[in-house]
Amino acid sequence: MIDAVLEALTEPALLLDPTGRVELANGAARERLGVWVVGRSYVSVLRQPALLAPVEDAFAEGRAGTARFTHNSGEVETLFDVRVTPVARAGARRQVLLVFRDVSEMRAGESMRRDFVANVSHELKTPLTAVMGFIETLQGPARQDPAAQERFLGLMAQETARMNRLVSDLLSLSRLEGQSRRRPTGRVDLITILDAAISPLRPRAEADGVAIVTDAPATAPAPGDRDQLIQVMTNLVENAIKYGARPGTVNVAVRAIDREPVIRGPAWRIDVVDGGMGIAPEHIPRLTERFYRVDTGRSRAEGGTGLGLAIVKHIVNRHRGRLKIESVAGQGTEVSITLPAER
Repeated sequence: MIDAVLEALTEPALLLDPTGRVELANGAARERLGVWVVGRSYVSVLRQPALLAPVEDAFAEGRAGTARFTHNSGEVETLFDVRVTPVARAGARRQVLLVFRDVSEMRAGESMRRDFVANVSHELKTPLTAVMGFIETLQGPARQDPAAQERFLGLMAQETARMNRLVSDLLSLSRLEGQSRRRPTGRVDLITILDAAISPLRPRAEADGVAIVTDAPATAPAPGDRDQLIQVMTNLVENAIKYGARPGTVNVAVRAIDREPVIRGPAWRIDVVDGGMGIAPEHIPRLTERFYRVDTGRSRAEGGTGLGLAIVKHIVNRHRGRLKIESVAGQGTEVSITLPAER
């Protein structure tokens, strides 16, 4: 009977016999801990003092307890909360039941939240500290200095604009997380969206000596959220202008794919290519992490918040698309997004 009960559990569970050996291991335990545990002493299976002590108490005194257990499979480290329960049987010596609850994702989520709060605090503290310093200067040494006042007010405008961009990006991320499971229901033309994103960027690009060259069909109908896709295109082209070669060229190409294997249907691929210094390979997997920057100083000087590619990734995922970043140091970077096409 107890065999069937343990097998019905979705969490790993071990039943120790009165001698301390593993009498039963359910399917989840055999999968997560290994089939070798059956028949072995709990000391050789568990090996961690934090868990051995509650098991000894359960055998000796019949006292239930809990402990933390870390299992390392060689590739993945899993954190378990373990419930230790003595099992008394009439006319038989005491057994002990161990039930393992995987809390790895919960702990990782808590860590991510702590890191996120710390990053936001740091990102806001820097411009706030600068603005406070400018205010003190304007109230003191620069009180009667019009030239200094003009310069400091300009710097204050830059720092407050940076804080405003950060707050806007944080709000965008929050909205995207709430919409992540809902596919967009609208219908858009990606070429119109691309034009809407590029037009406001041309004056800055021309001022920096950067030409934006597009290669696209007349139309590219697709399901999507217009405002979010404009945000994606704007971010990618703006990044190419900021971090590409100056003078140089940003190439934007749109092409049709008859059948994209992951999307399982027709798709549009949009490539944004710059001729800049490129990105070292070790940075590429982390580019879509929140607040991750390859060059922190340059990113902040360009007005970046460190959230742009995280937002792009969320939007592309919501549209059931794909994001790919390729770069060769000294040759430039190519960012590609693949979106489902209108069937």
